[in-house]
Amino acid sequence: MDEWLRALLRRTAAESRRAAAGTGDAADGGEGSAEHRRLAAAVARGPEGHPELAAVLTESGRPVWAREVAACALADGGDRRAFETLVFLLNYREATRAECAAEALLRLGDPRTGRAAAALATNELRAAYALHPVLLLTRLAGPESVPALVTALRARLRPGAVPYWGLARACARGLGELGDPRARPVLTEAAAFPRLREAATDALRRLPPP
Repeated sequence: MDEWLRALLRRTAAESRRAAAGTGDAADGGEGSAEHRRLAAAVARGPEGHPELAAVLTESGRPVWAREVAACALADGGDRRAFETLVFLLNYREATRAECAAEALLRLGDPRTGRAAAALATNELRAAYALHPVLLLTRLAGPESVPALVTALRARLRPGAVPYWGLARACARGLGELGDPRARPVLTEAAAFPRLREAATDALRRLPPP
């Protein structure tokens, strides 16, 4: 088990203790709840624990932290049963979970990941939670990445749109990293906004000459 999974188990152990407080399920010391200890043992068993972890993703009533542990551990082992849960977590309202899901999706390497991340990044109804899909698209550098980042950035520049400046800057930086000349028009437009000028200008410098 590598440090990424160990860090996930430490974080979710604390969450499970808080959730179990007063129920008699919490553990003493630094351990998680009884449910968390069972899941951690399944993670430690590697592929032998995958059936138990996969069941967590389909059973009703399981807490989000348990689904996160199960999906991330399955993804680390290349088990594609984790995919749908990870896509759900990639757009989650808690940034820590979304960041963890993005790393898990990279480890999983499912060919559907780029399309799913692009759909989340360009869904205006979920724009407030689109940062990690945008960051994942940049890291994937797949065929969906540039069109999705252009669409997501352009949406932030529309009159009357909620700007979500952090998201817009991530789009601009991502387009600069990807270095695709198709990004030039939207980056030029973004450079006119004071809060985006630095990121957009830097991204424009990284594009090939017109």
